Amino acid sequence: MTAEETLAKIAKDVSVCTKCALHEGRKKSVPGDGPADAEIMFIGEGPGFHENEQGHPFVGAAGKFLDQLLAQANVTRAEVFIGNVVKCRPPGNRDPLPDELAACDLHLEAQIQAINPSIIVTLGRFSMNKFIPGAKISTVHGQMRKVGERFVIPMFHPAAALHQAALKPSILADFAKLPDQLNEVRAALGRKVVVQKKKEAVVQQDEKPKQLSMF
Repeated sequence: MTAEETLAKIAKDVSVCTKCALHEGRKKSVPGDGPADAEIMFIGEGPGFHENEQGHPFVGAAGKFLDQLLAQANVTRAEVFIGNVVKCRPPGNRDPLPDELAACDLHLEAQIQAINPSIIVTLGRFSMNKFIPGAKISTVHGQMRKVGERFVIPMFHPAAALHQAALKPSILADFAKLPDQLNEVRAALGRKVVVQKKKEAVVQQDEKPKQLSMF
């Protein structure tokens, strides 16, 4: 079975999953979006209202902010895989419960194995705790480390910045480091490093007024 076929099967399994109570309020499951050979995998916390309606991750206000952050990092959605630690919306967007995280972890682990990303970027403390248990996101955000066979970068969830404006500078700075961190991983894995100086300069000029408008 190819990676694409594996992801399709996982998405189908998620759509009919009843392993935890979250399926009771599910309108559409949100298995995740992105290519099966993505170099970077982003893992958030759980679907919100708009995600539950559309079946795709990060399509609300936090998703729009994530798109801006990806652009700053010189990355597009089409290049990365985006998912969550739970695939169905927690009621009222509450935090996922331990049994819900455990029930969905089988699906998430299968996705990670199929995609085999070089870097996993965790968005929020729940996805961070899967890879770096016991850490404080305020202390480790933006710091890449190797966890098992993969490199993991914990970051604040984009939604947190929408509610706490003071977090936005840190999130912008963390995402600005992504191209260099990805090249660091490529070098460590013996892959070709991508030179992006010219493109980054253009992105910085284009993004400057957008960054100012978010404050």
